[in-house]
Amino acid sequence: MMDTNTAILMSLIIPVLACISNILHGDERPNLRDGITLIAAIATFGCVLSILINNGGAPTETYTLFSVMPGLDIAFNVEPLGLLFALIASGLWIVVHLYAIGYMRGNKETNHARFYAAFSFSIFATLGIAFSANMFSLFIFYEILTVATYPLVAHKGTEEAKRGARVYVGTLLGTSIGFQLVGITWTYVVAGTLDFTQGGILHDKELGSGLTAVLLALYAFGIGKAALMPFHKWLPSAMVAPTPVSALLHAVAVVKAGVFTILKVGIYIFGIDYLAETGASQWLMWLAAFSILAASIIAMTKDNLKALLAYSTVSQLSYITLGMALATSMGVVGGGLHIVMHAFGKITLFMCAGAIYVATHKTEIKQMTGLGRVMPFTYGAFLVGAISIIGLPPLGGSWSKWQLMIAAADTGQLIMIVVLMVSSLLNVAYLLPIIAKGFFLTDEKNNAQSGIKEAPFWCVVPPVFTSIVCLILFFYAGDIMAFLAPIGGGQ
Repeated sequence: MMDTNTAILMSLIIPVLACISNILHGDERPNLRDGITLIAAIATFGCVLSILINNGGAPTETYTLFSVMPGLDIAFNVEPLGLLFALIASGLWIVVHLYAIGYMRGNKETNHARFYAAFSFSIFATLGIAFSANMFSLFIFYEILTVATYPLVAHKGTEEAKRGARVYVGTLLGTSIGFQLVGITWTYVVAGTLDFTQGGILHDKELGSGLTAVLLALYAFGIGKAALMPFHKWLPSAMVAPTPVSALLHAVAVVKAGVFTILKVGIYIFGIDYLAETGASQWLMWLAAFSILAASIIAMTKDNLKALLAYSTVSQLSYITLGMALATSMGVVGGGLHIVMHAFGKITLFMCAGAIYVATHKTEIKQMTGLGRVMPFTYGAFLVGAISIIGLPPLGGSWSKWQLMIAAADTGQLIMIVVLMVSSLLNVAYLLPIIAKGFFLTDEKNNAQSGIKEAPFWCVVPPVFTSIVCLILFFYAGDIMAFLAPIGGGQ
Protein backbone atom coordinates (compact mmCIF):
# COMPACT_ATOMS: atom_id res chain seq x y z
CA MET A 1 0.00 0.00 0.00
CA MET A 2 1.50 3.35 -1.01
CA ASP A 3 1.81 6.17 1.51
CA THR A 4 -0.69 9.02 1.46
CA ASN A 5 1.48 11.70 -0.16
CA THR A 6 2.50 9.32 -2.94
CA ALA A 7 -1.13 8.34 -3.47
CA ILE A 8 -2.13 12.00 -3.79
CA LEU A 9 0.58 12.65 -6.37
CA MET A 10 -0.26 9.49 -8.30
CA SER A 11 -3.96 10.39 -8.35
CA LEU A 12 -2.92 13.63 -10.08
CA ILE A 13 -0.29 12.13 -12.39
CA ILE A 14 -2.35 9.22 -13.75
CA PRO A 15 -5.10 11.38 -15.33
CA VAL A 16 -2.40 13.50 -16.98
CA LEU A 17 -0.80 10.34 -18.39
CA ALA A 18 -4.25 9.27 -19.62
CA CYS A 19 -4.59 12.63 -21.35
CA ILE A 20 -1.22 12.18 -23.06
CA SER A 21 -2.11 8.61 -24.03
CA ASN A 22 -5.30 9.77 -25.73
CA ILE A 23 -3.37 12.38 -27.71
CA LEU A 24 -0.70 9.88 -28.78
CA HIS A 25 -3.09 7.10 -29.79
CA GLY A 26 -5.54 9.42 -31.55
CA ASP A 27 -8.57 7.91 -33.23
CA GLU A 28 -6.68 5.20 -35.14
CA ARG A 29 -6.72 2.60 -32.33
CA PRO A 30 -9.93 3.32 -30.41
CA ASN A 31 -10.10 0.10 -28.40
CA LEU A 32 -6.53 0.46 -27.11
CA ARG A 33 -7.04 4.16 -26.40
CA ASP A 34 -10.29 3.63 -24.51
CA GLY A 35 -8.92 0.60 -22.68
CA ILE A 36 -5.88 2.51 -21.42
CA THR A 37 -8.10 5.37 -20.25
CA LEU A 38 -10.34 2.91 -18.39
CA ILE A 39 -7.31 1.38 -16.68
CA ALA A 40 -6.16 4.90 -15.74
CA ALA A 41 -9.58 5.70 -14.27
CA ILE A 42 -9.55 2.51 -12.19
CA ALA A 43 -5.97 3.16 -11.05
CA THR A 44 -6.84 6.73 -10.05
CA PHE A 45 -9.78 5.52 -7.99
CA GLY A 46 -7.48 2.92 -6.43
CA CYS A 47 -5.05 5.65 -5.36
CA VAL A 48 -7.83 7.66 -3.72
CA LEU A 49 -9.21 4.52 -2.10
CA SER A 50 -5.75 3.78 -0.65
CA ILE A 51 -5.80 7.22 1.00
CA LEU A 52 -9.11 6.32 2.62
CA ILE A 53 -7.66 3.00 3.82
CA ASN A 54 -4.52 4.71 5.14
CA ASN A 55 -6.19 7.56 7.00
CA GLY A 56 -9.94 7.02 7.22
CA GLY A 57 -11.31 10.53 7.48
CA ALA A 58 -8.46 11.85 9.63
CA PRO A 59 -6.75 15.05 8.43
CA THR A 60 -3.14 14.67 7.30
CA GLU A 61 -0.10 16.91 7.47
CA THR A 62 0.28 19.32 4.57
CA TYR A 63 2.54 18.18 1.75
CA THR A 64 4.10 21.16 -0.05
CA LEU A 65 5.00 20.50 -3.66
CA PHE A 66 6.65 23.90 -4.16
CA SER A 67 6.40 27.50 -2.95
CA VAL A 68 5.64 30.43 -5.22
CA MET A 69 6.38 32.95 -2.47
CA PRO A 70 6.06 32.97 1.32
CA GLY A 71 2.53 31.94 2.26
CA LEU A 72 1.62 30.94 -1.32
CA ASP A 73 2.30 27.25 -1.82
CA ILE A 74 1.09 24.54 -4.13
CA ALA A 75 0.31 22.13 -1.33
CA PHE A 76 -1.95 19.18 -0.63
CA ASN A 77 -3.51 17.45 2.32
CA VAL A 78 -6.43 15.20 3.16
CA GLU A 79 -9.50 16.11 5.18
CA PRO A 80 -12.94 14.43 5.16
CA LEU A 81 -14.75 16.74 2.72
CA GLY A 82 -11.91 16.74 0.19
CA LEU A 83 -11.43 12.98 0.39
CA LEU A 84 -15.16 12.39 -0.10
CA PHE A 85 -15.14 14.67 -3.17
CA ALA A 86 -12.09 12.87 -4.55
CA LEU A 87 -13.77 9.48 -4.09
CA ILE A 88 -16.86 10.68 -5.96
CA ALA A 89 -14.88 12.26 -8.80
CA SER A 90 -12.47 9.36 -9.33
CA GLY A 91 -15.15 6.68 -8.88
CA LEU A 92 -17.60 8.30 -11.25
CA TRP A 93 -14.84 8.81 -13.82
CA ILE A 94 -14.92 5.03 -14.33
CA VAL A 95 -18.70 5.04 -14.77
CA VAL A 96 -18.80 8.06 -17.09
CA HIS A 97 -15.93 6.75 -19.20
CA LEU A 98 -17.76 3.48 -19.85
CA TYR A 99 -20.92 5.46 -20.61
CA ALA A 100 -18.99 7.79 -22.92
CA ILE A 101 -17.69 4.82 -24.94
CA GLY A 102 -21.27 3.72 -25.59
CA TYR A 103 -22.51 7.25 -26.23
CA MET A 104 -19.71 8.51 -28.46
CA ARG A 105 -19.73 5.38 -30.63
CA GLY A 106 -23.50 4.90 -30.60
CA ASN A 107 -24.09 8.52 -31.56
CA LYS A 108 -21.24 8.46 -34.11
CA GLU A 109 -19.49 11.45 -32.56
CA THR A 110 -16.12 12.55 -33.97
CA ASN A 111 -12.77 13.53 -32.40
CA HIS A 112 -12.93 10.91 -29.65
CA ALA A 113 -9.25 11.23 -28.71
CA ARG A 114 -9.51 14.97 -28.12
CA PHE A 115 -12.67 14.42 -26.10
CA TYR A 116 -11.14 11.79 -23.79
CA ALA A 117 -7.91 13.77 -23.44
CA ALA A 118 -9.77 16.85 -22.21
CA PHE A 119 -11.96 14.66 -20.00
CA SER A 120 -8.90 13.07 -18.35
CA PHE A 121 -7.25 16.43 -17.80
CA SER A 122 -10.46 17.70 -16.21
CA ILE A 123 -10.27 14.86 -13.67
CA PHE A 124 -6.69 15.90 -12.88
CA ALA A 125 -7.87 19.43 -12.12
CA THR A 126 -10.81 18.16 -10.07
CA LEU A 127 -8.60 16.02 -7.85
CA GLY A 128 -6.21 18.95 -7.47
CA ILE A 129 -9.14 20.96 -6.12
CA ALA A 130 -10.16 18.12 -3.80
CA PHE A 131 -6.72 17.77 -2.21
CA SER A 132 -5.68 21.45 -2.12
CA ALA A 133 -4.40 22.49 1.30
CA ASN A 134 -4.92 26.20 0.77
CA MET A 135 -7.01 28.65 -1.23
CA PHE A 136 -4.11 29.51 -3.54
CA SER A 137 -3.69 25.92 -4.72
CA LEU A 138 -7.44 25.50 -5.05
CA PHE A 139 -7.72 28.63 -7.19
CA ILE A 140 -5.00 27.42 -9.57
CA PHE A 141 -6.71 24.07 -10.11
CA TYR A 142 -10.12 25.78 -10.29
CA GLU A 143 -8.90 27.84 -13.25
CA ILE A 144 -7.27 24.82 -14.88
CA LEU A 145 -10.62 23.00 -14.67
CA THR A 146 -12.38 25.85 -16.47
CA VAL A 147 -9.87 25.83 -19.33
CA ALA A 148 -9.75 22.02 -19.51
CA THR A 149 -13.52 21.69 -19.88
CA TYR A 150 -13.83 24.40 -22.54
CA PRO A 151 -13.04 22.06 -25.48
CA LEU A 152 -15.56 19.57 -24.08
CA VAL A 153 -18.36 22.14 -24.16
CA ALA A 154 -17.34 23.25 -27.67
CA HIS A 155 -16.77 19.66 -28.82
CA LYS A 156 -19.41 19.52 -31.57
CA GLY A 157 -17.85 22.53 -33.33
CA THR A 158 -21.17 24.06 -34.37
CA GLU A 159 -21.88 27.76 -33.98
CA GLU A 160 -24.27 26.94 -31.14
CA ALA A 161 -21.59 24.88 -29.40
CA LYS A 162 -18.97 27.60 -29.81
CA ARG A 163 -21.40 30.24 -28.52
CA GLY A 164 -22.30 28.09 -25.50
CA ALA A 165 -18.61 27.48 -24.81
CA ARG A 166 -17.87 31.22 -24.94
CA VAL A 167 -20.62 31.93 -22.41
CA TYR A 168 -19.30 29.07 -20.28
CA VAL A 169 -15.66 30.09 -20.17
CA GLY A 170 -16.39 33.84 -20.15
CA THR A 171 -18.67 33.62 -17.13
CA LEU A 172 -16.45 31.28 -15.13
CA LEU A 173 -13.19 33.11 -15.83
CA GLY A 174 -14.85 36.51 -15.43
CA THR A 175 -16.33 35.71 -12.02
CA SER A 176 -13.21 33.96 -10.72
CA ILE A 177 -10.85 36.76 -11.75
CA GLY A 178 -13.23 39.66 -11.11
CA PHE A 179 -14.53 38.49 -7.72
CA GLN A 180 -12.85 35.39 -6.33
CA LEU A 181 -9.27 36.53 -6.94
CA VAL A 182 -10.05 39.85 -5.26
CA GLY A 183 -11.46 37.99 -2.27
CA ILE A 184 -8.42 35.71 -2.08
CA THR A 185 -6.04 38.68 -2.25
CA TRP A 186 -8.01 40.52 0.47
CA THR A 187 -7.92 37.40 2.65
CA TYR A 188 -4.17 37.04 2.24
CA VAL A 189 -3.57 40.71 3.12
CA VAL A 190 -5.78 40.49 6.21
CA ALA A 191 -4.85 37.04 7.50
CA GLY A 192 -1.31 36.61 6.14
CA THR A 193 -2.16 33.06 5.07
CA LEU A 194 -4.49 31.17 2.76
CA ASP A 195 -4.14 27.79 4.50
CA PHE A 196 -7.36 25.91 5.14
CA THR A 197 -7.67 25.87 8.92
CA GLN A 198 -10.34 24.30 11.12
CA GLY A 199 -12.34 27.18 12.61
CA GLY A 200 -11.25 29.58 9.85
CA ILE A 201 -8.47 32.16 9.56
CA LEU A 202 -10.56 35.34 9.82
CA HIS A 203 -12.25 35.00 13.22
CA ASP A 204 -9.72 37.19 15.05
CA LYS A 205 -9.11 39.78 12.31
CA GLU A 206 -11.85 42.21 13.42
CA LEU A 207 -13.29 42.79 9.99
CA GLY A 208 -16.75 43.42 11.37
CA SER A 209 -19.98 41.97 10.06
CA GLY A 210 -20.30 44.42 7.14
CA LEU A 211 -16.85 43.84 5.62
CA THR A 212 -17.11 40.11 6.34
CA ALA A 213 -20.36 39.99 4.36
CA VAL A 214 -18.69 41.86 1.46
CA LEU A 215 -15.74 39.45 1.49
CA LEU A 216 -18.13 36.50 1.55
CA ALA A 217 -19.96 37.99 -1.45
CA LEU A 218 -16.70 38.14 -3.40
CA TYR A 219 -16.24 34.43 -2.80
CA ALA A 220 -19.89 33.44 -3.33
CA PHE A 221 -20.19 35.23 -6.68
CA GLY A 222 -16.56 34.53 -7.62
CA ILE A 223 -17.11 30.80 -7.34
CA GLY A 224 -19.19 30.83 -10.51
CA LYS A 225 -19.14 27.04 -10.79
CA ALA A 226 -21.63 26.95 -7.89
CA ALA A 227 -24.12 28.52 -10.37
CA LEU A 228 -25.61 30.88 -7.79
CA MET A 229 -28.03 33.33 -9.39
CA PRO A 230 -27.50 35.62 -11.25
CA PHE A 231 -24.23 33.95 -12.40
CA HIS A 232 -25.87 30.70 -13.48
CA LYS A 233 -26.57 31.04 -17.20
CA TRP A 234 -23.31 29.40 -18.20
CA LEU A 235 -24.71 26.10 -17.00
CA PRO A 236 -27.72 25.78 -19.34
CA SER A 237 -25.55 27.28 -22.12
CA ALA A 238 -23.12 24.39 -21.67
CA MET A 239 -25.86 21.85 -22.45
CA VAL A 240 -24.88 22.02 -26.13
CA ALA A 241 -22.07 19.60 -25.20
CA PRO A 242 -22.38 15.80 -25.61
CA THR A 243 -24.25 14.17 -22.74
CA PRO A 244 -21.15 12.58 -21.11
CA VAL A 245 -19.88 16.15 -20.73
CA SER A 246 -23.17 17.16 -19.13
CA ALA A 247 -22.71 14.29 -16.71
CA LEU A 248 -19.15 15.52 -16.00
CA LEU A 249 -20.35 19.11 -15.53
CA HIS A 250 -23.29 18.28 -13.29
CA ALA A 251 -22.13 15.35 -11.20
CA VAL A 252 -18.40 14.65 -11.35
CA ALA A 253 -16.43 17.84 -11.72
CA VAL A 254 -17.44 21.38 -12.47
CA VAL A 255 -20.54 22.21 -10.44
CA LYS A 256 -19.40 19.94 -7.61
CA ALA A 257 -16.06 21.76 -7.62
CA GLY A 258 -18.06 24.96 -7.20
CA VAL A 259 -20.17 23.94 -4.22
CA PHE A 260 -17.22 22.05 -2.72
CA THR A 261 -15.26 25.32 -2.83
CA ILE A 262 -18.19 27.18 -1.25
CA LEU A 263 -18.12 24.73 1.66
CA LYS A 264 -14.33 24.89 1.99
CA VAL A 265 -14.40 28.68 2.11
CA GLY A 266 -17.19 28.73 4.68
CA ILE A 267 -15.62 26.10 6.92
CA TYR A 268 -11.88 26.74 6.62
CA ILE A 269 -11.51 30.40 5.58
CA PHE A 270 -14.36 32.12 7.48
CA GLY A 271 -15.27 29.42 9.98
CA ILE A 272 -18.91 28.58 10.61
CA ASP A 273 -18.82 29.91 14.19
CA TYR A 274 -17.51 33.25 12.94
CA LEU A 275 -20.20 33.42 10.26
CA ALA A 276 -22.84 32.65 12.88
CA GLU A 277 -21.50 35.29 15.29
CA THR A 278 -21.35 38.06 12.68
CA GLY A 279 -24.48 37.08 10.75
CA ALA A 280 -22.44 37.72 7.60
CA SER A 281 -23.99 34.78 5.73
CA GLN A 282 -27.64 35.72 6.30
CA TRP A 283 -27.96 37.43 2.93
CA LEU A 284 -26.44 34.40 1.21
CA MET A 285 -29.01 32.14 2.86
CA TRP A 286 -31.84 34.18 1.32
CA LEU A 287 -30.17 34.33 -2.09
CA ALA A 288 -29.70 30.56 -2.02
CA ALA A 289 -33.38 30.12 -1.11
CA PHE A 290 -34.36 32.35 -4.03
CA SER A 291 -32.14 30.35 -6.41
CA ILE A 292 -33.65 27.08 -5.18
CA LEU A 293 -37.19 28.16 -6.00
CA ALA A 294 -36.57 30.34 -9.06
CA ALA A 295 -34.51 27.70 -10.87
CA SER A 296 -37.13 25.04 -10.12
CA ILE A 297 -39.88 27.25 -11.54
CA ILE A 298 -37.82 27.87 -14.69
CA ALA A 299 -37.21 24.12 -15.00
CA MET A 300 -40.98 23.58 -15.12
CA THR A 301 -41.17 25.73 -18.27
CA LYS A 302 -38.57 23.71 -20.22
CA ASP A 303 -39.53 21.05 -22.75
CA ASN A 304 -35.93 20.22 -23.69
CA LEU A 305 -34.91 17.47 -21.26
CA LYS A 306 -31.28 18.55 -20.80
CA ALA A 307 -32.32 22.19 -20.28
CA LEU A 308 -34.81 21.08 -17.62
CA LEU A 309 -32.12 19.05 -15.87
CA ALA A 310 -29.69 21.98 -16.10
CA TYR A 311 -32.03 24.31 -14.21
CA SER A 312 -32.76 21.51 -11.77
CA THR A 313 -29.02 21.44 -11.08
CA VAL A 314 -28.94 25.20 -10.46
CA SER A 315 -31.65 24.67 -7.86
CA GLN A 316 -30.03 21.64 -6.23
CA LEU A 317 -26.61 23.30 -5.96
CA SER A 318 -28.15 26.10 -3.93
CA TYR A 319 -29.15 23.52 -1.32
CA ILE A 320 -25.45 23.12 -0.59
CA THR A 321 -24.84 26.86 -0.53
CA LEU A 322 -27.79 27.16 1.85
CA GLY A 323 -26.24 24.53 4.11
CA MET A 324 -23.08 26.61 4.41
CA ALA A 325 -24.99 29.88 4.83
CA LEU A 326 -26.93 28.45 7.79
CA ALA A 327 -23.54 28.48 9.56
CA THR A 328 -24.11 25.41 11.70
CA SER A 329 -22.32 22.08 11.87
CA MET A 330 -25.51 20.30 10.78
CA GLY A 331 -25.81 22.67 7.82
CA VAL A 332 -22.31 22.05 6.43
CA VAL A 333 -22.57 18.29 7.02
CA GLY A 334 -25.94 18.35 5.25
CA GLY A 335 -24.35 20.27 2.39
CA GLY A 336 -21.52 17.74 2.15
CA LEU A 337 -24.02 14.88 2.20
CA HIS A 338 -26.02 16.52 -0.58
CA ILE A 339 -22.90 16.65 -2.76
CA VAL A 340 -22.87 12.85 -2.66
CA MET A 341 -26.60 12.29 -3.09
CA HIS A 342 -27.00 14.82 -5.88
CA ALA A 343 -23.94 13.47 -7.71
CA PHE A 344 -25.44 10.01 -8.11
CA GLY A 345 -29.02 11.15 -8.63
CA LYS A 346 -28.23 13.76 -11.27
CA ILE A 347 -25.64 11.72 -13.15
CA THR A 348 -28.30 9.02 -13.46
CA LEU A 349 -30.78 11.48 -14.98
CA PHE A 350 -28.28 12.89 -17.47
CA MET A 351 -27.05 9.50 -18.60
CA CYS A 352 -30.67 8.42 -19.11
CA ALA A 353 -31.29 11.57 -21.19
CA GLY A 354 -28.26 10.67 -23.30
CA ALA A 355 -29.42 7.08 -23.70
CA ILE A 356 -32.80 8.33 -24.94
CA TYR A 357 -31.03 10.58 -27.46
CA VAL A 358 -28.75 7.83 -28.75
CA ALA A 359 -31.67 5.41 -29.18
CA THR A 360 -34.26 7.82 -30.60
CA HIS A 361 -32.54 11.19 -31.29
CA LYS A 362 -35.31 12.86 -29.31
CA THR A 363 -34.51 15.84 -27.09
CA GLU A 364 -37.93 17.33 -26.31
CA ILE A 365 -40.09 15.83 -23.57
CA LYS A 366 -43.21 16.17 -25.72
CA GLN A 367 -41.57 13.73 -28.19
CA MET A 368 -40.98 11.07 -25.53
CA THR A 369 -44.55 9.89 -24.89
CA GLY A 370 -44.67 6.13 -24.49
CA LEU A 371 -40.88 5.62 -24.60
CA GLY A 372 -40.88 4.06 -21.14
CA ARG A 373 -42.46 0.92 -22.59
CA VAL A 374 -39.79 0.76 -25.29
CA MET A 375 -36.86 1.66 -22.97
CA PRO A 376 -37.90 0.24 -19.57
CA PHE A 377 -34.38 -0.02 -18.12
CA THR A 378 -33.52 3.57 -19.02
CA TYR A 379 -36.84 4.91 -17.73
CA GLY A 380 -36.65 2.75 -14.62
CA ALA A 381 -33.24 4.22 -13.81
CA PHE A 382 -34.60 7.71 -14.53
CA LEU A 383 -37.45 7.10 -12.07
CA VAL A 384 -35.03 6.11 -9.31
CA GLY A 385 -32.76 9.10 -9.97
CA ALA A 386 -35.76 11.44 -10.02
CA ILE A 387 -37.09 10.15 -6.69
CA SER A 388 -33.66 10.66 -5.14
CA ILE A 389 -33.50 14.23 -6.45
CA ILE A 390 -37.02 14.87 -5.16
CA GLY A 391 -35.92 13.57 -1.76
CA LEU A 392 -38.26 10.65 -1.15
CA PRO A 393 -37.39 7.44 0.75
CA PRO A 394 -35.92 4.95 0.22
CA LEU A 395 -33.43 6.92 -1.90
CA GLY A 396 -30.33 8.71 -0.66
CA GLY A 397 -31.49 12.22 -1.53
CA SER A 398 -34.11 12.05 1.22
CA TRP A 399 -31.45 12.11 3.94
CA SER A 400 -29.52 15.15 2.72
CA LYS A 401 -32.72 17.20 2.40
CA TRP A 402 -33.82 16.02 5.84
CA GLN A 403 -30.45 17.01 7.34
CA LEU A 404 -30.72 20.49 5.79
CA MET A 405 -34.24 20.92 7.15
CA ILE A 406 -33.05 19.89 10.62
CA ALA A 407 -30.23 22.44 10.33
CA ALA A 408 -32.73 25.14 9.35
CA ALA A 409 -34.95 24.22 12.31
CA ASP A 410 -31.94 24.32 14.64
CA THR A 411 -31.26 27.94 13.68
CA GLY A 412 -34.94 28.93 13.83
CA GLN A 413 -35.10 29.48 10.06
CA LEU A 414 -38.59 28.04 9.58
CA ILE A 415 -38.99 29.80 6.23
CA MET A 416 -36.02 27.81 4.93
CA ILE A 417 -37.84 24.60 5.86
CA VAL A 418 -40.80 25.80 3.81
CA VAL A 419 -38.44 26.62 0.90
CA LEU A 420 -37.00 23.11 0.96
CA MET A 421 -40.44 21.50 1.12
CA VAL A 422 -41.83 23.65 -1.71
CA SER A 423 -38.72 22.86 -3.76
CA SER A 424 -39.39 19.15 -3.39
CA LEU A 425 -42.96 19.67 -4.62
CA LEU A 426 -41.62 21.58 -7.62
CA ASN A 427 -39.20 18.70 -8.26
CA VAL A 428 -42.20 16.39 -8.36
CA ALA A 429 -43.98 18.73 -10.77
CA TYR A 430 -41.21 18.77 -13.39
CA LEU A 431 -39.66 15.28 -13.02
CA LEU A 432 -42.49 12.80 -12.49
CA PRO A 433 -44.53 13.86 -15.57
CA ILE A 434 -41.58 12.66 -17.67
CA ILE A 435 -42.00 9.20 -16.15
CA ALA A 436 -45.78 9.33 -16.49
CA LYS A 437 -45.52 10.25 -20.19
CA GLY A 438 -43.06 7.43 -20.73
CA PHE A 439 -44.96 4.62 -19.03
CA PHE A 440 -48.64 5.51 -18.96
CA LEU A 441 -49.33 7.45 -22.17
CA THR A 442 -49.25 6.08 -25.67
CA ASP A 443 -47.78 7.48 -28.86
CA GLU A 444 -48.37 5.54 -32.06
CA LYS A 445 -44.97 6.35 -33.54
CA ASN A 446 -42.97 5.57 -30.36
CA ASN A 447 -44.91 2.39 -29.61
CA ALA A 448 -45.17 1.10 -33.19
CA GLN A 449 -42.23 -1.27 -32.80
CA SER A 450 -42.62 -4.39 -30.72
CA GLY A 451 -40.35 -5.34 -27.85
CA ILE A 452 -37.60 -3.41 -26.15
CA LYS A 453 -35.34 -1.04 -28.05
CA GLU A 454 -32.80 0.32 -25.59
CA ALA A 455 -29.67 2.32 -26.36
CA PRO A 456 -26.35 0.44 -26.73
CA PHE A 457 -25.29 -1.67 -23.74
CA TRP A 458 -22.78 0.85 -22.31
CA CYS A 459 -25.37 3.62 -22.48
CA VAL A 460 -27.76 1.63 -20.29
CA VAL A 461 -25.64 -0.21 -17.72
CA PRO A 462 -24.00 2.90 -16.16
CA PRO A 463 -27.28 4.73 -15.32
CA VAL A 464 -28.79 1.48 -14.02
CA PHE A 465 -25.71 1.08 -11.81
CA THR A 466 -25.83 4.64 -10.45
CA SER A 467 -29.57 4.31 -9.79
CA ILE A 468 -28.83 1.23 -7.66
CA VAL A 469 -26.20 3.27 -5.80
CA CYS A 470 -28.90 5.91 -5.09
CA LEU A 471 -30.82 3.18 -3.27
CA ILE A 472 -27.77 1.84 -1.42
CA LEU A 473 -26.86 5.35 -0.24
CA PHE A 474 -30.16 5.55 1.65
CA PHE A 475 -28.84 2.89 4.04
CA TYR A 476 -25.35 4.38 4.41
CA ALA A 477 -26.20 8.06 4.83
CA GLY A 478 -25.45 7.84 8.55
CA ASP A 479 -21.95 6.54 7.86
CA ILE A 480 -21.31 9.39 5.43
CA MET A 481 -22.52 11.96 7.98
CA ALA A 482 -20.27 10.39 10.62
CA PHE A 483 -17.36 10.60 8.17
CA LEU A 484 -18.10 14.29 7.56
CA ALA A 485 -18.75 15.17 11.21
CA PRO A 486 -15.24 16.63 11.81
CA ILE A 487 -15.81 19.41 9.24
CA GLY A 488 -18.59 20.76 11.44
CA GLY A 489 -16.56 20.40 14.60
CA GLY A 490 -17.97 16.98 15.50
CA GLN A 491 -16.05 13.84 16.32
